[in-house]
Amino acid sequence: MVMAQSLFIRLKQQHPDCQIDVIAPPGTLALLSYMPEVTLAFEMPVKRGKLGLLTRIKLGQDLQKHHYDQAILLPNTWKSALTPFFANIPLRTGYVGEFRWGLLNDAHRLDKTKLTKTVQRFVALAPQSNTNKLTDFPKPAFKINPERQKQVLEKYKLSENRKILALCPGAEYGEAKRWPAGHFAEVARQQIKLGWQVWLLGSAKDQTVTEEINQLTNNACIDFAGKTSLGEAVDLLSLVDAVVSNDSGLMHVASALSKNLIAIYGSSDPTFTPPLNDKAKILYAGLSCSPCFKRVCPLGHTDCLTNIRASSVIDELNSLLSLEN
Repeated sequence: MVMAQSLFIRLKQQHPDCQIDVIAPPGTLALLSYMPEVTLAFEMPVKRGKLGLLTRIKLGQDLQKHHYDQAILLPNTWKSALTPFFANIPLRTGYVGEFRWGLLNDAHRLDKTKLTKTVQRFVALAPQSNTNKLTDFPKPAFKINPERQKQVLEKYKLSENRKILALCPGAEYGEAKRWPAGHFAEVARQQIKLGWQVWLLGSAKDQTVTEEINQLTNNACIDFAGKTSLGEAVDLLSLVDAVVSNDSGLMHVASALSKNLIAIYGSSDPTFTPPLNDKAKILYAGLSCSPCFKRVCPLGHTDCLTNIRASSVIDELNSLLSLEN
């Protein structure tokens, strides 16, 4: 969803007066409120992995009253093309994907050799895009509401009188994308010694690892995992001075907030879904077995992550911060 903002920005560049409405799953719907290009956000009422044929058809029929000119589909699934079809949207754009001829009438074939990044594949679906010139694309840029920042500070009784490091140790995809908790804790201890606050951010699924990190720092961190909404997590990240994160959704959020960011990659490919932020530094071991794209290390050692030492992250973090001084 964060990378999709690059497409929205490009559409606004091409057609400044266009209205962009977005259908999104509930898990990422809140992110659309940080994208000034988006007018209306609709929740996709079908759970991920479910067909929900009648629900998709009904949603399409409900959307007919908006009289859209074009639908651009970012998922490549057959079922995702049903709603625009039943909304009678005259131009339905997307990649061929799962045999979507008929459902799409502006079907593109994806050339993965030219469009090597996910964000490029999204932006290439904008009208008049030249796939040979997509090395230069707009970067996601979230717009923060100061009032919401104030509300989240008051709700959690937080102070901004010291510098703040955010650690994002989760990764929804699986453990092969998670840097060890002990390494995160070592970074946290170093910054705490320097007088920094350390905030731990993540979903309820990340509570086990954030609790472990906090225990290893004698509970010197503030643990928000599972306690905030996604919107509150975005507002909290907007307040920090630096972020250390696995390749995760929160990493892309930190990037869209233009934060000093250390992004740690294990089983995934940093050239495919990199942070789109000039102030981000990628750490990637690049072993012969990487990237394997597995949820769990097939070799049982996760060396691609454990070999990235905490000292390396601290050095890169100091280097990033020194550029601001």
